[in-house]
Amino acid sequence: MSKDETLGEALRRQGISRRGFLKFCAATASLMALPPGMVPAIAAALEKARRPSVIWLSFQECTGCTESLTRSHSPTVEGLIFDTISLDYHHTLQAASGTAAEAAREAAMEENYGKYILVVDGSIPLGNPGFSTIAGISNKNMLLDTAKGAAAIISVGTCAAYGGIPHAKPNPTGAVPVSELIKDKPIINIPGCPPIPVVITGVLAHFLTFGTIPELDELGRPMAFYGNSIHDRCYRRPFYDKGLFAETFDDEGAKKGWCLYKLGCKGPTTYNACATTKWNEGTSFPIEAGHPCLGCSQPDFWDGGGFYKALSMPTEDITRTAVYAVGAGAAAGVALGALNRAKKKRIEKAHEKVTINDLEKGD
Repeated sequence: MSKDETLGEALRRQGISRRGFLKFCAATASLMALPPGMVPAIAAALEKARRPSVIWLSFQECTGCTESLTRSHSPTVEGLIFDTISLDYHHTLQAASGTAAEAAREAAMEENYGKYILVVDGSIPLGNPGFSTIAGISNKNMLLDTAKGAAAIISVGTCAAYGGIPHAKPNPTGAVPVSELIKDKPIINIPGCPPIPVVITGVLAHFLTFGTIPELDELGRPMAFYGNSIHDRCYRRPFYDKGLFAETFDDEGAKKGWCLYKLGCKGPTTYNACATTKWNEGTSFPIEAGHPCLGCSQPDFWDGGGFYKALSMPTEDITRTAVYAVGAGAAAGVALGALNRAKKKRIEKAHEKVTINDLEKGD
């Protein structure tokens, strides 16, 4: 498929039937949480859509976000790259290397100025330009240069969206998110450590279909995927409402699938699609596997509170008092009054748990 060929023309050339095309459009609508009535509009838009150029920059990261992308199943990464987008630069997936790789990035920027999508994963170190470089270019300078001609920027993963683990205290590299350096471009945050594969491809599909960014929440995340807390959609929620909680990882409550709140689950203050979209082609997600949510799609989740430690407030008050704590961390998103602080002490005394700090002390 050439860059001048529309998606509709390419599909007809490949022998895809109209029926098959509409099924794809229906799946795309479902993926983007759009009503069935939008399917004709999606079909009309995709018929005329041309391959957008995508430049992917990887900075201070673990490659987990790329691993997540390559495991997307709806739509597949192969379909996105070869049929609907032109992935012109990606350190891990591109065939070119060295000088040829940087020439490909510069060519894509020049040929598609003002039209390409810039995807970034990893935080940007400001403490010293030499902490992370590509072809002798600091992450900061490469980001600023590549962002100039981008139509939109997608910050993939919690590191790019909020600074992530590199930004955790004491933040030795001076790591910052993309949004701290870029102020004049629309930025879509897709946090998670790593983010769910179909969320990445779903945002790309939305941009391809409508030529615009999806509706975002106050943290810059797509509402279609981050509009509800994991707690809201968790299949263990009925146990929570009944006051049935696992007290340890191997007690009868855990075996019966009771709520993991008392084991440190951050689902009530974490917004993501894990409970509905799930992982590995919709197979499961951490809570379904018996592990509490760590809140990895929230800002400063690494510093936001001890893992396996409850939010330390009466369970009946969670849904009334849990709020976003923008910039303050995921587990810090609970507003506590004097009464709740008093209750907190009583609860912690009654439900003492072994924390990470205890383990480090050898207790």
